[in-house]
Amino acid sequence: MTEGLLPEPIVRLAQRVVDENASAGRKLVLAESCTGGLVAAALTEIPGSSAVLERGFVTYSNEAKMEMLGVPSDLIETFGAVSVACVWAMAKGALERSTADVAVAISGVAGPGGGSPHKPVGTVVFARVTRDLQQDPEGELRQFEGPGRAAIRHEATICALELLLP
Repeated sequence: MTEGLLPEPIVRLAQRVVDENASAGRKLVLAESCTGGLVAAALTEIPGSSAVLERGFVTYSNEAKMEMLGVPSDLIETFGAVSVACVWAMAKGALERSTADVAVAISGVAGPGGGSPHKPVGTVVFARVTRDLQQDPEGELRQFEGPGRAAIRHEATICALELLLP
């Protein structure tokens, strides 16, 4: 048996995301920052994921968030890139720039540097937006302990995959 690109728990969850969204006829779009495409990578580990994953945006820099997803610069200046307001704008922008039904966005501080007293290393924010649903922004701030950058990114990937379940 060949070893996969990602840890088995992530691949198992990605399989559920693909299977359940395919059954529901839903297409997904991702807007990833601190995970750097790991959520899309997890989904594309699954044969048949093209039936579900419409596209993904890796918007690591603030400029990319503004240019690719239409996140307003004043929103980033006011709340920061690691904020529920920012990820909600990222998810909304990803949905508007795709034909997907559901968007999930992720931004955070994976470390080891870059943290602050208000947003320490391990702070990750998530948002989900569903097309054609009149809804308040769905956002969540989580604090992951690690240890280390890879562990924080893996935990954030699992959380994002859970948000993609119907």
